[in-house]
Amino acid sequence: MKPLFSKGPSTASRVFTLGGLALFLILVNTYTSLLDPVRARLATLVAPLYMVADAPARAVDEVSDSLRTRRDLEEENSALKAELLIHKRKLQQMATLAAENVRLRQLLNSAEVVQDRVLVAELIGISPDPLTHKVIVNKGASHGVYLGQPLLDAYGLMGQVVEVSEYTSQVLLITDASHALPVQVNRNGVRAVAEGTGDLYQLKLRYLSNTVDIRVGDLLVSSGLGQRFPVGYPVATVESVVHDPGQPFATVVARPKAQLNRSRHVLLVFSGDRAGDAVDAVELSVPEESEEPEESEGGSG
Repeated sequence: MKPLFSKGPSTASRVFTLGGLALFLILVNTYTSLLDPVRARLATLVAPLYMVADAPARAVDEVSDSLRTRRDLEEENSALKAELLIHKRKLQQMATLAAENVRLRQLLNSAEVVQDRVLVAELIGISPDPLTHKVIVNKGASHGVYLGQPLLDAYGLMGQVVEVSEYTSQVLLITDASHALPVQVNRNGVRAVAEGTGDLYQLKLRYLSNTVDIRVGDLLVSSGLGQRFPVGYPVATVESVVHDPGQPFATVVARPKAQLNRSRHVLLVFSGDRAGDAVDAVELSVPEESEEPEESEGGSG
């Protein structure tokens, strides 16, 4: 009689056989290319399984993107604009740092490096008086804003705060007829005072000798005098220089670098001793890192 159940290979022999086969395939795959066509074909066959497995995640992402509200998109856009402003602010000083490197080299070991903090603000109004160049920003005393605080956009200095309320502030632009700030020629360090003319596109440099070295196209930057404006920020570009032999001073006209009639998002700078006045809620404040000392800058309003 034949037995009802035939005895097959033992479990141990099966494990050793399959283990040896697996080891053989691993060695062949590692040291030869014999299995490459097989692996490629298997990958092709398995690809639909990956797509099916990933379909729920893709569906959730698509539904989430389609349900994003307008407010979410506006907040993301504002955050990106703020980040761009901060990076542009840091780039503004690069030309000045290169030009000042030689003149300030001996001061590196004796002056303290100043770290500025910035607060992103938005213009919400302008002065109705055509003879007064003032704008209103949506930050005030509750955000740490103070009188005399400098304001700039992505291109250069715009002005300084002249009135602070709890949640808004008024800023006097550098082109106002009552405003003046110390500047210097970035090319050679010649100092001057840039005064507003009542024209959004013009500044005048007063009391410059006819023999002073200044040319059309020279970049004017904040000079660091008066302890008001941050040092080394672009202010204007010289547009015309007129030397009249009958006059003791040259007539120099410059065009502001800041887009005074276009910029909507701006930066309030906390510099020098005021760097600690920014409230903790200001998360976009970025320390200005420099290899040379910064001086607190000045201007009169």
